[in-house]
Amino acid sequence: MDRRAKNSHPGKRAINDSELSHESWKIFQVIAEFVEGYERLVHIKPSVSIFGSARTEPGTSYYVLSENIGRLLSDNGFTVVTGGGPGIMEAANKGAFNGTSLSVGLNIQLPMEESYNEYQDISLRFRHFFTRKVMFVKYASAYVVCPGGFGTLDELAEILALVQTGKTRRIPVILVNKKFWDPLLGWFQTHLVAEGMIDAADMDLFKIAETPEEVLNIITDFYKGRSPEPTHGEKQVMSQL
Repeated sequence: MDRRAKNSHPGKRAINDSELSHESWKIFQVIAEFVEGYERLVHIKPSVSIFGSARTEPGTSYYVLSENIGRLLSDNGFTVVTGGGPGIMEAANKGAFNGTSLSVGLNIQLPMEESYNEYQDISLRFRHFFTRKVMFVKYASAYVVCPGGFGTLDELAEILALVQTGKTRRIPVILVNKKFWDPLLGWFQTHLVAEGMIDAADMDLFKIAETPEEVLNIITDFYKGRSPEPTHGEKQVMSQL
């Protein structure tokens, strides 16, 4: 049998040179996003990445809490990094912007909306979620996860998976508002742990906080006696992100 006929598939179609060239050029878009991110964020350390819903309205309890977290972290020497959008992201950026350290927004271009908040000392624009995710992790000394939807859950799962598998260093991962997160954490325990999907020790990869002061204390206690900067060995691990 002719080898080409053997490997053919009725669902496949030929890819012309123009289409292949277009796809190949996307590689350079990705490289450009990484290069700009590294160049502009390498000096922001130590930093804390804060996540939460874009739908949270100003003046609500979650918004005010996130703004106060951003302000307290900023006044204690931490750059605050968010997704740059509205809601909780805006609140955290606003708090940091009014504090003494930098406020950073890693904005994503979305098909149906483009809404960036105005409280950003450093503002980056990303086409690709995966390059943006690397920037959230690369320079973060801690993750603060406020109430949110699919995007927030995605970022939470990302950092937990990276730490669990040893692809990045162990950093504080802080879930804000126990009442909001309790149902999910209960499911972790009764299904993921109980059915062997994760180890019981994996439940120690994160902490719960209710107030800005608790968030700050968890971070400072974690780094007591050492720098938030990664060690040489940790840098080697993180170079594989």
